[in-house]
Amino acid sequence: MNKNNITHLIKPGALIALTTSLVIGCVSQQPKSTEQQANPLVPASKFDLSQWKINVPVDLDNDGKIDEIDVKEIQTYSHPDFFYLDDKGYMVFTSPNKALTSANSTNTRSEFRQMLRGANTKIKTKSPKNNFALAVHPLSDRFGSIGGKMEATLKVDHVALRATDPSKNAAYSVVVGQIHAGKDQALIDTKLGYGWGNEPLKIYYKKWPGHKTGSVFWNYERNLPKTDPNRTDIAYPVWGNTWENPNKPGNAGIALGEEFSYTVNVYKNVMHLTFSTAGKNDVSYSINLGNNVDAYGNVDEKDHPHGYAADWHYFKAGAYNQCSTKNAKGIWYPGCLGTGDWATDKQNGDYAQVSFSKLVLSPASPQ
Repeated sequence: MNKNNITHLIKPGALIALTTSLVIGCVSQQPKSTEQQANPLVPASKFDLSQWKINVPVDLDNDGKIDEIDVKEIQTYSHPDFFYLDDKGYMVFTSPNKALTSANSTNTRSEFRQMLRGANTKIKTKSPKNNFALAVHPLSDRFGSIGGKMEATLKVDHVALRATDPSKNAAYSVVVGQIHAGKDQALIDTKLGYGWGNEPLKIYYKKWPGHKTGSVFWNYERNLPKTDPNRTDIAYPVWGNTWENPNKPGNAGIALGEEFSYTVNVYKNVMHLTFSTAGKNDVSYSINLGNNVDAYGNVDEKDHPHGYAADWHYFKAGAYNQCSTKNAKGIWYPGCLGTGDWATDKQNGDYAQVSFSKLVLSPASPQ
C-alpha cells in the first residue's frame, strides 16, 4: 500500500493528532571530553553514544523510578555492575531478574533507546523529530529520518538459570536488539490501529540450563491492541531453535561468549535483517513493515492490514532480560528466581549479561 492510500485512510483530525508533539530542531553531536578519555570504564570513551540514552535497573537518585541517563549524561556515565567497559573493551549491559523496572513492566533492563535528537532536549522524546517513520507514513517528511540502520557485534555472557515454569517461552532468554513502535494515546484515539507500542522486531538469545549452546532468533509482533488475542509474537529462526523448542540446538546454536553480528536496515518500508557469525552461513530476512505480508511472503490475515505504516519507531539495544520473576498466566511470566540483592542474584545466576564490541547507528541504505 502506498502513502496516498494511507493518507486516504487517516482523516484530517487524525493527522493533527499525529503532529501534536512536533518540535523542530537539529540533532547535536557530542564530542568526547577529556573526562571521557581519562576514564576507560566509560563506554562513551570507545563507542559513539551521541544518539543513545540508557535505562539501568537502579534508582540512585531516589525518585522511585528506574534511572534514565540521557544523551548528555551518558557521555561520562558508567555503572560498575550494570553498564561499563570491561578490560577487553566490550560495552557490558547487565540486568538482574529482580530489580527496579520501567512502568508497566516486570522485566528488568540495562538497555539503550535511540535518540535522534542527540542532546537537543528542546525536542521532546516522543516528537517526530526524535523518531523514525516508514516511507509510507503520510507525514514521513516530518520525522527525524525515514527508516534507519543499526549494526551490532556482541556476545551473550549469561542468561538466567532458574525459572519456576521453564515451559514459558520467555524463560532463560534475553533481547539484544529491538525496533519499538511508540505508545501514543493520540494515535490510539484515532481508532485506526496504531499507537499501541508494539514491537516489529525483537532479537532474542535463549539458552536452556544444561545445554552447551543457545539459540538466536527474532520475533515480529502483530500490530494489534493488547486486548486482541491475535496480538502475539511470530518467531523466525536464525541459529538453533525458536523460543518454544526445548531441544538442544547442538552445533547449530551459539554458545555463551560466542560473538555474532546483526544488521537491521529499515529502508523505505522494508526491514532487512542480516545475521552473521564465524563458521556458519549468514542468515537474512526481509519484511515489509507497511503491510501484513510476513517474512516468508505469506499474507497474515490476523495482522493489521497495513502493519506499522502510520506508527513512529526507534531502535533499542542492550540487555532486556526476559526472565520475569512474575509467576502468572501467559508466556511472559515464567516465575524466574531473584532476591533483588545484586550480590546474591549474581552468585545464583539470576541475571542476563550482554557485551557489545560494535554498535553503530546510521541512515538506511539500499540493499
